[in-house]
Amino acid sequence: MHRIILFIVTLAIPASVFAEEGYISRREGFLIIWNSIQRSAFEPREPIFRDVQKADFGYTEITYATTRGIIDEAKKFDPDSPLNMEDALLWLFRSRNVREDLFFMGRDNIAGMLAEFQIIEFKESFSTTHITQSDVIKLARKLDSKLMEQVHLVSYYADDFHGNGTAFGETFDMHEITAAHRTLPHNTLVKVTNVDNRKSVTVRINDRGPYVDGRNMDLSLAAFREIAPLGQGVVSATFQRLGDNSYVDKCVQETRRFQKRITKQVRFHRGVPHTWTIGKQVSLGANKYFVVRGIKYPDGYFVRMQDFVGPKERFHFTPSKIGEYKFFVGTKEGRIREMRMIVGDCRN
Repeated sequence: MHRIILFIVTLAIPASVFAEEGYISRREGFLIIWNSIQRSAFEPREPIFRDVQKADFGYTEITYATTRGIIDEAKKFDPDSPLNMEDALLWLFRSRNVREDLFFMGRDNIAGMLAEFQIIEFKESFSTTHITQSDVIKLARKLDSKLMEQVHLVSYYADDFHGNGTAFGETFDMHEITAAHRTLPHNTLVKVTNVDNRKSVTVRINDRGPYVDGRNMDLSLAAFREIAPLGQGVVSATFQRLGDNSYVDKCVQETRRFQKRITKQVRFHRGVPHTWTIGKQVSLGANKYFVVRGIKYPDGYFVRMQDFVGPKERFHFTPSKIGEYKFFVGTKEGRIREMRMIVGDCRN
C-alpha cells in the first residue's frame, strides 16, 4: 500500500493584512480554508464581487467558491475586513461538503452543526467575534479530524452499471478504482479504510450516489475488492479526503505541494510543483506581473527567457525529460527566485 500524506496548507501572510489585534482578513482566512482541502479552482469569466477583481490575490479561489455556493455574499466580499467566527464556520462546513444541502446551509444552521461536530462551543456573538490565523487553522484541523473519525456504510456497484455514463460524463468501469458519493466534488481522492480489517484503498470520485438510505459511498467492484470480500456486500469504513486528483502525485500517491510565492507581494495562484509527471502541462499565473527568466533542463541545457506574464495571462510549460528542472522566476522589479521541480514517469 502506498504512503499517503495529508497536508493542511497554510499561506505566508503579509503583516499588512492584520489589524493591530492580530485578526486575519476575510481574504486570507478563506484562502486558508480553501487550500487546506487541496481543491482546484477555475477562473470564472467575469468577477462576481466589485471589490475582488481579476488582478487581485485570491480572485480565482474566492470567485469560484462563490459559484459553488460556499460563499454567499452579494456584490461585496470585503476582502480586507477582519474575518468573524460565523463566516469562518460557515465556509468550513460548506467547503467540507458535510451535507447534501450545503447550498442551503445558512447561519441559522451553525449551532446544529457544532452540536454534531464539537469543534468549538456555540456563542450568539459569533457574528461579531473576530478571529486570528491560528484560530482558522485550529478550526480546520479539528473539523477534518472529526470527519475522519466518522464511520460510514460503504457498498459497491458493478455489472449492472458497467459501461454506463456517470453523473460527471465519464464511462463507468467497474475495474477502475473509483467511487460514487452524494456531495464530494468530481475528481476528489478519498482514502477509504475498512474499520474491521484496517485495509485501505484510495478512490477517485467520478459519480453520484449511492441512493440507498443509510449508505454513504458506492465503490467500484475493483475498489471494494481491495478492502473486503465481494460477498460481504457492505462494510463500515472511515473516509480521509486527500484533495483533488490534480493535486496528488500519482506516482507515489502523495498530496502534491506547490511553490507559491515569488515575493510577499507576488504569488502564484497554484505555483511550481515540487513533483510532476512527464508530458503533463504546468500552468503558471500570479496575482501580479512576474517574469520567467529561464528554465534549466535535467541534462543541464538552459533556455534563457524574458517572458513577462500579466495577472490575466498564463505561462505554460510541458516537461519532456525525466529529472530535475529549475525555474528562474522573478518580479518586473528584478527580484529572482529559483524553484525546483522533479519530473517522473509513473510507467517506469
